[in-house]
Amino acid sequence: MAASRRGFIKMTSLAGAGVLAGTGILESCAGTKKNTKVGTGGMGFDQQPLPYAYNALEPWIDAQTMDIHYNRHASAYSKNLKEAALAEGIAAGTVLETVLGSITSYSARLRNNGGGHYNHELFWKCMAPGAGGQPKGSLLAAIEKSTNSFDAFKNQFADAAKTRFGSGWAWLILNKDKNLQVCSTPNQDNPLMNNAEVKGTPLLGLDVWEHAYYLKYQNKRADYIGNFWNIVNWGFVQQRYDSLI
Repeated sequence: MAASRRGFIKMTSLAGAGVLAGTGILESCAGTKKNTKVGTGGMGFDQQPLPYAYNALEPWIDAQTMDIHYNRHASAYSKNLKEAALAEGIAAGTVLETVLGSITSYSARLRNNGGGHYNHELFWKCMAPGAGGQPKGSLLAAIEKSTNSFDAFKNQFADAAKTRFGSGWAWLILNKDKNLQVCSTPNQDNPLMNNAEVKGTPLLGLDVWEHAYYLKYQNKRADYIGNFWNIVNWGFVQQRYDSLI
């Protein structure tokens, strides 16, 4: 009798698991657990909601550009990243920073879309309505230490963005020596990648692909870069800096 009962319980448990898996509930629960890990240790592969309305950054970035940029360009990176990760055997719940740190082990498709997803998810948070100005406290002190003054930093960062040939990004990063550094990367590369010329953790990023500014600024990239300072979310950049120091 006891053996029969144990067998019944085992069969019931297996059947229950099968039902959950069949309905997607088991998969969803597993994903929730893994996403919690991602949330505490890095970025996932899903596109997150834009943290403000499409028109919130006007007049510096127009609503139509934000809509197209977020819903077409950035969403495509997330979709294509997930497809590439599945095809290349990357486990669900893997932290994206880990993948980028060994990006040369993967395909060009995963590199382009993994970088594109990471860069855009960071970019949205680097901006905020009613922001701008300059940082304070430890971040400002670190910027002044690395570039002599905040104005000198702005010029250095703007030069990195202006002189990036074709499409790419300008960055303020924290390098392995815990010093701030300005650099740029081509296309959707970023300083987390193991093949980057300058390596470090991005604190602030500026998208200088034409789709980020062309509807409003046409070929005037310098004007777009200059106006970026009106919407930089220094509070977010400070939080990233504090978490790494």
